[in-house]
Amino acid sequence: MFDKLDNELRFQQQALSLMSRRQDILASNIANADTPGYQARDIDFSKQLKNAMRQETQHNGPLSLALTSGKHIPGTTPKMDDRQLLYRIPDQPSADGNTVDMDRERVNFADNNVKYQSSLTILSTQIKNMMSVINQG
Repeated sequence: MFDKLDNELRFQQQALSLMSRRQDILASNIANADTPGYQARDIDFSKQLKNAMRQETQHNGPLSLALTSGKHIPGTTPKMDDRQLLYRIPDQPSADGNTVDMDRERVNFADNNVKYQSSLTILSTQIKNMMSVINQG
């Protein structure tokens, strides 16, 4: 039964994880807007989500677990390293080599935040619907 619940929530789980990672990347871009030579980074969200879902179905594993004891059950989740981050191509190159466009970063940051909040709302609704079915028996 738990595997069916996990399957129902897996997509939102992966999407929230990737959106959280993207928010960190965008925040890093904004924080380094005045750093000479800083190269703005981002991810291809749809490609990363497809890869995460494909890997999840291959491994069919639950959440990632930190193993602090030999008695813990190992878990797996797709990892994203810095090689999967993309560099932004600047619209207007700056003299100091910084490629952060603050207008673009703010828009992407706000857009990602709205999508994150929407995913949380959808996830909450899914859980409430499942609880309603379980309680009605």
